Amino acid sequence: MLRHAFPALATLALASTAASSALAAPPGQTLYADNCSACHQVTGKGVKGAFPALAGSPLVQGDGKSMANVVLNGRAGMPAFKDDLSDAELTGLLNYVRTAWGNKGKPVSFADVSSVRAQSKAGAKARGLQAH
Repeated sequence: MLRHAFPALATLALASTAASSALAAPPGQTLYADNCSACHQVTGKGVKGAFPALAGSPLVQGDGKSMANVVLNGRAGMPAFKDDLSDAELTGLLNYVRTAWGNKGKPVSFADVSSVRAQSKAGAKARGLQAH
C-alpha cells in the first residue's frame, strides 16, 4: 500500500512546486514593495503633490541609465539606494518598474547598472578633490 502512496505524494509535491512558481512575484516586485511602494504606491500612481507616479512616467520609460542614476543617487527628496541595493537587485527592480502598470520601458542590463554605479563613484571622488 505504501508503494502506491509515494507516486501520489511525488505528484502532489510537483504540483505544489509548480503552483508556487506560478504565484511567485516577478523579479524586482518584492524589492519594489519593500523599498518604493510606501511613496510611489503599489499601483505606481504615486501621491499627487508628494511622490511622482511611476506608471506612465517618461523617466521610467525613457533611458534606463538615467533611471538607474536616479535610484542609485536619489533626487529631489528621494533617498539614494546605492548603499542598499546590489547591481543585480537594482536591475531586477528597474526592469519590474519599467514593465509594470502598462509601462513600456526597454530592459536595463546588469552591465548598464554597474556602469552607472561606477560613473557615480568616479564623479563623487572627483567632486571630493575640488578645492573650496
